[in-house]
Amino acid sequence: MKQLTSTAWIADFLASDPPRSKSLVMTIFGDAIAPHGGTIWLGSLIELLAPFGVNDRLLRTSVFRLAQEGWLVANRDGRRSSYAILPQALPRFERANRRIYAPLTAHWDGNWTLVLSGAGSIDAPERALLRKEMLWEGYAMIAPGMFGHPASNAGVLEELLARVGLKDKLFVCRASALPGVSSRPLQDLVREGWDLSGVVQGYRHFIERFAPLLDLLKSDDSLAPEQAFVIRTLLVHAYRRVQLHDPMLPIELLPDPWPGSSAYGLARAVYARTYAGAQAHIMDTLRREDERAPQADAGFFQRFGGLAGGGAPGEAPGASQNGSPGPQ
Repeated sequence: MKQLTSTAWIADFLASDPPRSKSLVMTIFGDAIAPHGGTIWLGSLIELLAPFGVNDRLLRTSVFRLAQEGWLVANRDGRRSSYAILPQALPRFERANRRIYAPLTAHWDGNWTLVLSGAGSIDAPERALLRKEMLWEGYAMIAPGMFGHPASNAGVLEELLARVGLKDKLFVCRASALPGVSSRPLQDLVREGWDLSGVVQGYRHFIERFAPLLDLLKSDDSLAPEQAFVIRTLLVHAYRRVQLHDPMLPIELLPDPWPGSSAYGLARAVYARTYAGAQAHIMDTLRREDERAPQADAGFFQRFGGLAGGGAPGEAPGASQNGSPGPQ
């Protein structure tokens, strides 16, 4: 369908693929609230969610469940309530933000990081928790009791193992092919460890949905602040849903061409054209209830390689031969 106006595009998106309210609240906290200190009055949050068709009841249910799950914490001041990102959840928000807003960077040095549990070293609940967290972080189960990744981040892995309480029960090592021994190339572990078809399909669907929007934004510079906020939020929400299933493999081990590179460039371009108007709407909303609400922190302007003059909109810096963006 040809989108004639930004209003029509928003209406069509919300009608055909309405975001779940709890997931949308998470997107807004990560994209819009975290840079402003991570705290928002409930009335302001209700106002921000209203254009998405999320009513007061749905929102209250969503933030209550997120608080129960350890993402948010509620505070009261007289008759008013506010919600903030729980300090213990901040590392996971920060990791998600690094994945969402930074281009591909990993290059393969021929090694794999392996995480192994010895026989009987962890019980069934610990094993289930470890599996859930390792798969969410992009690792593959190479064999029973063994997880692997060819571009592991040591700091992230250290934090993950500390969070699940298994640092002293697991072995972590680096593995490479043994010279002089004929064997299958380690690259084959990628095909055996990950099925990328769903991620590829997700990126292609994202591109199909948002490429017409970018054309619209290029031809229409009259976007209202609230519309800019809605578009920016839907962009991050849709991109996040795909990107957080991406195992973030090294460039050399990805299919060529890799649609994640095009999706990143598209997301960067749309974000660049909407972030300023969205920020105006966010600040107006926050300061209606709190005149001391802070401006976005410096880290916000580093998103997508830099929002204040980080290259032409849509051009990911340092694109490689297979279209993968450069340093993260």
